[in-house]
Amino acid sequence: MLPFWIALQFLSSLPVRLSAMPEPKALGSSLLFYPLVGLLFGLILWSLNALLLGTPTLLHAALLLSAWVLLSGALHLDGLADSADAWLGGFGDRERTLTIMKDPRSGPIAVVTLVLVLLLKFCALLALIEQQHAVLLLIVPLIGRAALLGLFLTTPYVRAGGLGQALADHLPRTAGKQVLGISALACVLIAGLSGLWALVLAVLVFVGGRQMMMRRLGGTTGDTAGALLELMEVAVLVGLAVF
Repeated sequence: MLPFWIALQFLSSLPVRLSAMPEPKALGSSLLFYPLVGLLFGLILWSLNALLLGTPTLLHAALLLSAWVLLSGALHLDGLADSADAWLGGFGDRERTLTIMKDPRSGPIAVVTLVLVLLLKFCALLALIEQQHAVLLLIVPLIGRAALLGLFLTTPYVRAGGLGQALADHLPRTAGKQVLGISALACVLIAGLSGLWALVLAVLVFVGGRQMMMRRLGGTTGDTAGALLELMEVAVLVGLAVF
């Protein structure tokens, strides 16, 4: 179960602390448990939603969104902010883009991007609450974290060394494809046609985001992986709320 605890520690702000740095093989295997961590997030959000029934709707949606952000420690929002700054400030240049992503400071484009993404998430959550489609809270975090597994399966990691390189180098690829298949099946079993529609939206965002990364960087980084997860979650939430 060590790979699961690695995944949970890395992806969440839950009080999980490993006693020592894991071996590279365990790091790679932890990617297989990313969708399970997403499902755990979904269960927490679904349970919180049930506890908040009867709360004023705007406050209900705000508390759900706050819990969603806190669960991940805003890890992927940070990647989205860095990627937004780099994509604009990089002017199409690979090395400049990678350099800007390493800068911990956030520029105006990062702030605007975060505000828009969180606003869309909030409004989509509000719509889903009003439509009483709480079951969808189970699958959106699962899809987002399964996308990280899919990205590392299909896309080169462009920063040498570090955690991301260990994940990419030691990922069990056959098992990874099987986990993706199981994750997709779970979405359909949990949410039916809505789950299928969510998968279609997720694939469209994944393909478009991956193409952008390949054109600009020739692969992915931790920041662009986080950005993809956030953009996929908001696209799926909005798509489910609208359709």
